[in-house]
Amino acid sequence: MKKIHEISVKNYKSDGFIKKYQELVHNVMIPYQYKVLKDEIDGVEKSGAIENFINAGKALRGEEHGSFYGMVFQDSDVAKWIEAAAYSVSVFQDKELEDKIDEVIDLVANAQDRDGYLDTRFTISQKERRWQNLLEAHELYCAGHMMEAACAYYEATGKRKLLDVAEKNAEHIYRHFITDKAEGYPGHPEIELALMKVYAVTGNKHCLELAKHFIDCRGVDPHYYEKEIKARDWYIWGNNPSDYAYQQSDTPLKRLYDAKGHAVRAGYLYSGMKDVATETDDKELSEACKRLWNSITQKRMYITGGIGSTCHGEAFSTDYDLPSDTVYAETCASIALMMFAERMLADEINGEYGDVMETAFYNTVLSGIQTDGKEFFYVNPLEAVPGISEVAQTQRHVRLTRFGWHACACCPPNAARLIASIGKYAYGEKDDTVFCNLYAAGEVSFKNGMKLYCKTEYPYSGEIRYKIEGNGNIAMRIPAWSKKYKAAKNGCELSVYNNNGYIIISAQNGDEITLTLDISPRYVYASEKVPALSGKASICAGPLVYCFEGVDNNDDVLSLRFDTNSLPHLNEYDEKLLCGTRTLTVSGFKREAQNSLYSDSVPALLKTDIHGIPYSLWANRGKNQMRVWLPVK
Repeated sequence: MKKIHEISVKNYKSDGFIKKYQELVHNVMIPYQYKVLKDEIDGVEKSGAIENFINAGKALRGEEHGSFYGMVFQDSDVAKWIEAAAYSVSVFQDKELEDKIDEVIDLVANAQDRDGYLDTRFTISQKERRWQNLLEAHELYCAGHMMEAACAYYEATGKRKLLDVAEKNAEHIYRHFITDKAEGYPGHPEIELALMKVYAVTGNKHCLELAKHFIDCRGVDPHYYEKEIKARDWYIWGNNPSDYAYQQSDTPLKRLYDAKGHAVRAGYLYSGMKDVATETDDKELSEACKRLWNSITQKRMYITGGIGSTCHGEAFSTDYDLPSDTVYAETCASIALMMFAERMLADEINGEYGDVMETAFYNTVLSGIQTDGKEFFYVNPLEAVPGISEVAQTQRHVRLTRFGWHACACCPPNAARLIASIGKYAYGEKDDTVFCNLYAAGEVSFKNGMKLYCKTEYPYSGEIRYKIEGNGNIAMRIPAWSKKYKAAKNGCELSVYNNNGYIIISAQNGDEITLTLDISPRYVYASEKVPALSGKASICAGPLVYCFEGVDNNDDVLSLRFDTNSLPHLNEYDEKLLCGTRTLTVSGFKREAQNSLYSDSVPALLKTDIHGIPYSLWANRGKNQMRVWLPVK
């Protein structure tokens, strides 16, 4: 039984910082991505995703049709766009957008085979290869994303067409894996959490049974993919079926201790595990989720909430291997981490889950988006150097500027759906208590009759004000970084007890509650076990990690180091800089340049001011150096 239930996206009307980003999603990202999916924008990577559904429909009708285009999981781009657009319709009540979604849903429905199968890659051609390549073909992954889209659109509009498609597809998959007892489990986990969403919306127990089946059977036979590849004479990428740890198939999931393998797949898998564990009250599975959570957040997570430290397989590597310059930290991986955190919080009221959600959102997720909403990062480095990043073999994946689109375009629509649905991460409820897990300005309605009106300039201010309608309790997360905080009701300061990162205040209709957090900038130091960060520090202010770009520091951040005897200073909000932000200034030193590669002379250190911006806003002003971690004197 969940301890916190998420609210409906429809019940949160944003304001302030969150509204700015939700408007960017609604006004720019969703229309832009729609045109990209329809191949109507010149100069960016071709998508072909919408055309694939059109061609699949023609193939089913026996009509002349074009060939499949793009990655094998191209369908998922459309699914995530539908989901993002559905959430945006919930927030903005946009009839024109709703009509566009309906048109796309018609194409999806027309591409579904009579038996419920839905995947354009194998419907357009090679139908005989369905379900032969779970390792690489991503049929279950694409199905899962379409199921999530169906649930979101049903929640937004009450329209069942896509939900009926998703249920029919789920029943097809159920027959294949449960009724017909086909072996195997998803090469790219995701459908597990999606099936749990369909179950929550429809009550279809086959969805719960199927999700549980995929969780329970994974890793029981770690050699499944080896057997699968022997049974076919074709492949897509040539993935190594014997890399059990990478596939998250080396051991039954209940016996997992370390986060491993492809970081996005891991995040989705762990989210599905937690959904199943909570719904079925599986204590052993819940304990495995807790171990995996600790493995990620205590040993394998970047300060920005990025996960997946190596470009080799977009994967976790090993404990404390957190290099800044060769980092992968895919945007999708941090979104998956937020999903995992939200599910952990739903089952255990503990502020650390909200802390990680917040860190991932304000730093890595938002870093993945250009301020104009039309360019995107796949990789989110913590250090970038022109001439090395994008050039050196070990750093070719590290971009200095964002893409207009990707051949593998999972991140742009993923970021859009996350931002559009942020209300359900920010707020929750249980009985007579409402939960403020993230501080998001706006109006929130709850099933128990309470309503909150939140006013705040967070994350650039630590003051959060709530006006209350109705009677009940309000639980507010106290971030671990805020060593000092004050709470007041109707102007009178309260003495409150911090229990696992939350304070709870009883409220009545008309009350005004104020929470003041300490967002003073602070130095942060890594564990001595992280070799890449030895002798370095970073600076955070509230939930924001700051970075230092050459454009603000005479085109040279590599020579800079902090004077940690001096406290950093947050500057006033500048509405003209980078669409509005607060910069940071700190005293430090600039190392005098030397002409030779090596020298036995002690370099001179010159006093200087060092200027920083929030990490999420880097790379918006052209190619230049960037660092999050600087040496200390």
